Amino acid sequence: MIHVLAIITAKPGQREAILREFRANIPAVRAEKGCIEYGPAIDAEGMGGFQTKFGPDSFVVLEKWESTDTLKAHAAAPHMAAYAAKTKDMIASRVIHVLSPA
Repeated sequence: MIHVLAIITAKPGQREAILREFRANIPAVRAEKGCIEYGPAIDAEGMGGFQTKFGPDSFVVLEKWESTDTLKAHAAAPHMAAYAAKTKDMIASRVIHVLSPA
């Protein structure tokens, strides 16, 4: 299994617009061969001082894939290219961590 943590930082005030496009793309991604988990997450509120927040312009995509091959196919999928084209001008930065279970 392959885990992915993608940290997306929107340009100021653009996070909800990106999330709207992201959510519209979720059904196509979850239908892909090898997709185990795929969804966005934002900072939880009220967690106190032990939490390190990503901030109001960021969200994290939590993904699990059966294999590196299914993740590579996902990255090359036409619906991902369409999502990228729709959101490219709204994104300030994108950091992707691809991890193996330890």
